[in-house]
Amino acid sequence: MSVDPAEREALFWRLAERLLADPAVTRSTMMGLPCLRAGGSFFASLERATGNLIVKLPRARVQELVGTGAGVAFAPNRRVFREWVAMPAPDPEAWSGLLAEARAFVDA
Repeated sequence: MSVDPAEREALFWRLAERLLADPAVTRSTMMGLPCLRAGGSFFASLERATGNLIVKLPRARVQELVGTGAGVAFAPNRRVFREWVAMPAPDPEAWSGLLAEARAFVDA
């Protein structure tokens, strides 16, 4: 898949459609970025400049993804968000799983 951020944003919204079928999940913005919320909590976003998927996960899971190189620390303005990870590889299967995982995390 291309690294074009516009294509990645289209992928994000295509994968989000399944989650948006649930009335508890809504489109929103977080720090000016497109995002998804569930029950008022942000759980996924897309960094428009890079096209990276950003998901909220337990701290240990974030560390695991960063440790394997699959993800990178989400650190806007050099402030690391410990429960957020940026996923640079636009893998539809991986992104779909991470979106579901993030949704489950904020529902817990």
